[in-house]
Amino acid sequence: MTQIVSAKWVKEQLDELIIIDCRFHLHAPEKGLEEYKEHHVPGAHYMDLNQDLSGEINTHGGRHPLPDFQKLYRKLQEAGVHDDGTVLLYDDQNGAMASRLWFLLQIMGHKHVLVMDGGYREWLEQGFPVTADVPQKEKRGNFSFKLSDDLVVEMEEVNSHLSSYKNGTAYLLDAREAKRYKGIEEPIDRVAGHIPGALNFFWMDSLENGKWKQKEDLKERFLKLDSSKEIVVYCGSGVTACPTILALKEAGYNNVKLYAGSWSDWISYTKNPISKIES
Repeated sequence: MTQIVSAKWVKEQLDELIIIDCRFHLHAPEKGLEEYKEHHVPGAHYMDLNQDLSGEINTHGGRHPLPDFQKLYRKLQEAGVHDDGTVLLYDDQNGAMASRLWFLLQIMGHKHVLVMDGGYREWLEQGFPVTADVPQKEKRGNFSFKLSDDLVVEMEEVNSHLSSYKNGTAYLLDAREAKRYKGIEEPIDRVAGHIPGALNFFWMDSLENGKWKQKEDLKERFLKLDSSKEIVVYCGSGVTACPTILALKEAGYNNVKLYAGSWSDWISYTKNPISKIES
């Protein structure tokens, strides 16, 4: 069953959904909330990548560590999230931020989470209604969760499996664009390159014209990956790896995990090896 739905479907189901606006701009952190306050999908609550979907930055753990899940749980309850409700997520960053919360909810064990295809831009282009009204917070105490530790790996586990990634008995996917993967340029982190053995699958290649590719196209994209083997995905800070995980799930891959700290965590350990491709 797909976890990506059209804006038209969302409009038809509007009153039945718990909607969360995840718009966020990495280079202008306040802009997403400002845009939400201007207008948003009716009934949508807002969650911020830095404030709600990430934890405190430390020496290790990367630029967007996983959040305090108890704190996120309380915020989700305030948004009306409950076990039997369907949660609908959207952004206007090609699904990157919405996929981040989608993945966090996977970790928390929620079974009914969807991402709106085309995001808020598609909603506006379709001429669907918007509002500046902020919905009332309502607490529902029936959202139970149990953290699934098997969906996330830490640096030590990645490091211990480098030989497996190199010989293909497991996969490590780098979701950053090719120039960053190759080490040709690095606009964000202090060190360029990639984790040895990683394969480059740029996260934006799962989309076309701002919308997710069809399942058959996603299956074709990941065709060389054996679905019986473990796949670990990373990016710069653990955010854009999430839409790659969503794309893999859509393509039928189930043994997929996130290296949450990603490249920004990997390079915080000075002894970790780094690879580059000169081309």
